[in-house]
Amino acid sequence: MRIQERTGAGNNRSATSAHPAMGERLPTPPRERKPALAALAVLLVLVGALGATMLVLRAGDRVEVVKVTSDIQAGESVGDHATSVLVADDPSIHYVPWEQVGQLKKLKAKSPIYKGTVVIGEMFASGSALPDGKASVGVSLKEGQYPAGIKSGDTVAVYRVGDTGSGGSRSSAGSSNSSGPGASGTDGAPLVERAKVGSVQDHQDSTISSTNLPVTLIVDSGQAASVTQAASAGQVALVIVPGN
Repeated sequence: MRIQERTGAGNNRSATSAHPAMGERLPTPPRERKPALAALAVLLVLVGALGATMLVLRAGDRVEVVKVTSDIQAGESVGDHATSVLVADDPSIHYVPWEQVGQLKKLKAKSPIYKGTVVIGEMFASGSALPDGKASVGVSLKEGQYPAGIKSGDTVAVYRVGDTGSGGSRSSAGSSNSSGPGASGTDGAPLVERAKVGSVQDHQDSTISSTNLPVTLIVDSGQAASVTQAASAGQVALVIVPGN
């Protein structure tokens, strides 16, 4: 009887010892090391640092060049219509350095250059760049002799207005314009059917409303004499026509 009790007690102790005592922690498995992820993180940090360094270096490798601030027509100089802008240096592009803007003003545009263009040396040449058979004529217009908003590059018709009763003047105008169809200025026909506005002097800041507006016109060489004669008498009016 005693033996059975002892055996039973021993069995109980054995069953109890198979489980962890109260408060004991189960052993945790060792953490898996991932060297590939650590190497990738280090690589990303290095790439980011290298990229930031390259941006700083590229930002410092810039040059100050010329950009036009208004439309420049063929045969015109940039004049005061230029400003400086920073661009990435590229030896394959012949930018005009800002320090050479003085020399650039002595050159003429080969073709129209539009506002906001960063210019290159190939856009300019010395002397007049007018196409063959064309002439540049300056006119000074009063209010009412030109449409509002006229600008460089517009296509206009040139009319003779005012006192045209002098037969000599009309005859002279007609003979000098005989090479151009519809350019005699008689019977309401225009002196020039289609002329290009080369430049318009900006006088918006003028406080005198009667100030004349200087406009440069590009016309055929055979029409230049009649336009000049009418302009000297203050008898030129411009009308914008289709083609703009």
